[in-house]
Amino acid sequence: MTSSRRAKVRLRPVTGLAGGLSAVLLASYAPATGQTPGPMEEARAGIEAFLASINFQIRQEELAALSLLFGILAFAVTVAILLVRTRRRLAEEIRLGAERTAELNARIDRAEMLLSAEQQALVVWMADSETPEIHAEPGRSKALPPRDGDLLAFGKWLEPESALELEAAVALLRGRGESFNLMLRTRSGGHVEADGRTAGGRAVLRLRDLAGQRRELAEIYDGYKRLMRENETFRTLLEALPAPVWLADADDRTTWTNTAFRRAHGETGSDTGARAFLTEEARRSLAAARDETGVGHIQMARSIDNVQRVFDLYEVATARCAGGIAIDITDLERLSRELSRREDVHARTLNQISAGIAVFGPDRRLAFYNRAFREIWSLEDDFLAGAPGYGEILDRLRGAGRLPEQADYRDWRSRQLAIFDARSPQSTDDQALWHLPDGRVLRAARNRQSDGAVACLFEDISVALDLESRLVAATRVQRETLEALDEGIVVFGSDGRMRLHNPAFAAIWKLSPEGLGGLPHVEEVIGWCRSLHDDRKVWEMLRGAVTGLTDSREAATARLERRDGSVIDMRVLPLPDGGTLVVFTDISASARMERALRDRNEALLTAARIKNEFVHKVSYELRAPLTNIIGFAQLMNDMPEAELGERQREYTGYILSSSSALLAIINDILDLATIDAGVMELEIAQVDIRGAALAAADALRDRSAEASITLDIRIPEDIGAFEADEKRIRQILFNLLSNAIGFSESGQTVRLEARRPDPETVAFTVADEGRGIPKEVRDAVFERFESYSQGARYRGPGLGLSIVKSFVELHGGTVDLVSEPGRGTTVTCTFPARHRARGAADARMMEPAAATVYTLPRRTPPANEPRPSEEGLGRHPV
Repeated sequence: MTSSRRAKVRLRPVTGLAGGLSAVLLASYAPATGQTPGPMEEARAGIEAFLASINFQIRQEELAALSLLFGILAFAVTVAILLVRTRRRLAEEIRLGAERTAELNARIDRAEMLLSAEQQALVVWMADSETPEIHAEPGRSKALPPRDGDLLAFGKWLEPESALELEAAVALLRGRGESFNLMLRTRSGGHVEADGRTAGGRAVLRLRDLAGQRRELAEIYDGYKRLMRENETFRTLLEALPAPVWLADADDRTTWTNTAFRRAHGETGSDTGARAFLTEEARRSLAAARDETGVGHIQMARSIDNVQRVFDLYEVATARCAGGIAIDITDLERLSRELSRREDVHARTLNQISAGIAVFGPDRRLAFYNRAFREIWSLEDDFLAGAPGYGEILDRLRGAGRLPEQADYRDWRSRQLAIFDARSPQSTDDQALWHLPDGRVLRAARNRQSDGAVACLFEDISVALDLESRLVAATRVQRETLEALDEGIVVFGSDGRMRLHNPAFAAIWKLSPEGLGGLPHVEEVIGWCRSLHDDRKVWEMLRGAVTGLTDSREAATARLERRDGSVIDMRVLPLPDGGTLVVFTDISASARMERALRDRNEALLTAARIKNEFVHKVSYELRAPLTNIIGFAQLMNDMPEAELGERQREYTGYILSSSSALLAIINDILDLATIDAGVMELEIAQVDIRGAALAAADALRDRSAEASITLDIRIPEDIGAFEADEKRIRQILFNLLSNAIGFSESGQTVRLEARRPDPETVAFTVADEGRGIPKEVRDAVFERFESYSQGARYRGPGLGLSIVKSFVELHGGTVDLVSEPGRGTTVTCTFPARHRARGAADARMMEPAAATVYTLPRRTPPANEPRPSEEGLGRHPV
């Protein structure tokens, strides 16, 4: 009896539960109308009926079984609903896909019909492939090659000039996407039109035959290019002529002149060029001669650059133009005058040199002498003017005691005179040193000319000998100095052999003095040094510097890290005499210090890089959960008042504001990272200056009103627009205004002003009356994460002004900050009115100097993920 009753007790709740769930299932399929209750009402009624049926106590294990059964049935119902809805959606997507496929097939058929309508060939290069696709009909034009493989061999079927032109155009099309349309000439004499375009990331070349008027136009164009080439050839020839050439029109106005004309007259293309070059008398004479013979020819003298020149003028004329040439014949006349002045010039020149020169004719008598000859031998002008003989001069000098002492003067005198005798075995050249009684030393040189004349040269080399002795002494001092140096010095001659070295060189390279004493060649020295440092490039550089041509030799330096651990600096310097100086300096100690400093610097750079990577990764990892928090908080905030209490809604608002502010900070960090990496791209467009400024100010109206701060906006209505990224401009102004409001006191005014200092510049100014910024922290306010409250009620994360500066500089502008403690702060952002694209050098300037920054990409949330509401301006107070 007890078990039967217990079975009935268990059956009743199960039956009631099944009835309630069945009601829920049926309600999910029932259409919602105004007369029948909704699914939720029916489910609630079923559940209430089920609960009402339970009128006795249930044990704990029975309640657990019922809960499990209830969960299984609820899961089954949910899965069934989702399955039905998914099948409906997939069926609709399949239907839409079939319609889209049919439409695309129709478009392909129409495109192929249009392509086959003309005799043409298409060459298509994909963006990621070097091999093109060639589309050509079998019956294409005879002007194109019959095989597809020869189509891109432009040089085989096009004339060389057309082939080069098409190859260059195709290269620009594929490299830069530049379109072109060319008329080309084939080797068979035909004409082909080449049209290049880009379509959907592909480069397309269309080749087709020309017919009708287009063929005639191409032939005319070929003739035009031929005439232009001939005209260019004639112009080039006339430009290269050293004679002035000019062309004039029917009104006698100069239309063209060559370089020689411009150099002679200084004018090009002026209406009065030839008229100014020719005198009035010359013009009349040319016109008269031209009327008689058809070619005008006269001679004209003219002053050019204060030099009188003589020209042969020739001029011809037609009905519409005239041309002339002026041949300079001044040099011919100058040559005749130069020949007449040669002897006088030589005489004056020889009188200026310090060596005594005397020329004796074949008759042994003096024909010429210079002033130095007279002064060296202290001879009178009257005596020399009488053209004395060579022997007579020797006798006079011996009598005055001015010749070297000789044991047999007669024999010596005969040998001196023998140079005049052509039959004498004495050489035509004779040189000797004469030691005079007064201590002077003369170099006496005599030379017999082909006409029998003898030229004698007497040079006082006493000073030179004295300098030579001093040089020897200086060389000894230099040797002692080189031997005392710590640097290794070696000098190679122009023949590659060692000329000089010091002991330090041998010590640095551990060479034996005996081997260096034989003046070894540079190849031998390099071979010895390779045992300590076998660097082929260094020794080839040294070999080239020593044995290379004089014009190609240049100074060079190298650092040698030898096997024994020492570090040697090598400097190679070419010498004026063709030799080469090589200096070896042992810098092992300083190199070790430098290496230690470099390792320390690399460690600091690595630490900075790790810090930046950490900040960027943390910012990225925080952004995704914050987005979820904001989304769900927004959903909770939008719930009806009956389901969410007033205090809960207040807490939700706090969550939204705090999460949005934190998300904005993270977004700002990622923006700065993107700028540092040089990948930030601006969306440049025409920005309404007044509209952007008012939008930024309107976003802060409530905040300024809450703080009792007045916004003073001074922007002319006709200020116009400029080229910039409007979103970033509004973000810049929002950050500046937010900063100014945050650091202002109640009752103060924040001023926003926009103006154009000049037509190419736009300036925005935000000024406040707050506490100001002390001088010691003024330069750091633009640094990241630097925030100075200075006792104000507001303290931001220190990113606002960094964002401002980065975006302004990205636009090519500048930021200027003026602030004094107690007098407020004024920030002026100046932008160029026309945006200039930043080059590679500008992008490198934006990179951080401390370390390389690796920027993580921003996460794109799924479509169903809740997102925070943003207004598109700056996202938080700076």
